[in-house]
Amino acid sequence: MFAPGAGRWLGPVVALLILLAALAFATPLPRLPLLGGLVALAAIVAFLAVFFRDPDRVPGEGVVSAADGRIRAVDREGDRWRISVFMNVTNVHVNRAPIDGRVESTESAGEGYRAAFRPDADRNVRHHYHFATSIGPVEVVQITGLVARRLVPFVGEGSVLRKGDRLGMIVLGSRVDVLLPADRVAPVVQVGDRVAAGLSTIARVLP
Repeated sequence: MFAPGAGRWLGPVVALLILLAALAFATPLPRLPLLGGLVALAAIVAFLAVFFRDPDRVPGEGVVSAADGRIRAVDREGDRWRISVFMNVTNVHVNRAPIDGRVESTESAGEGYRAAFRPDADRNVRHHYHFATSIGPVEVVQITGLVARRLVPFVGEGSVLRKGDRLGMIVLGSRVDVLLPADRVAPVVQVGDRVAAGLSTIARVLP
């Protein structure tokens, strides 16, 4: 299964691959350069197929990760926990709702494209999803990086999502933060842990 919108990227490359294959085997043109082009295009198609993969998942327990990748920070910020995940190009890039809730609002903000692992990357171009949930306000933030500069929302204001539902993606990696009410949850991950969107528990709900 591929992420929504993957056809915009895969379609033209696959069409070009088919055209080049036809030229390589049906014309008298020199075949070596054409075969070289075929190999290069096939590698691009393979990369895009891996990049845009979007497997179905059964949600994990508690509050789950919104992104695939590694935990880069678990920080208490006033009355909220910020749990931050760094994504690389090999991760699944579809982001998911960490808990059942209704999208109260969304907003785009920030400027610049600093490396996502830098502390000041939270000022980069980013997209915020504000959820109303059973544990109070929850926020998910997609953050761009040096290379990842395209944020693709799948949902908008008023959308009702179940835990693990797809909410958007980031093209070519970067960072996703989840902000949770500190009086209602306790983080269960630490820096360096590998997590999967919709599957991995990042916090347990307090009684």
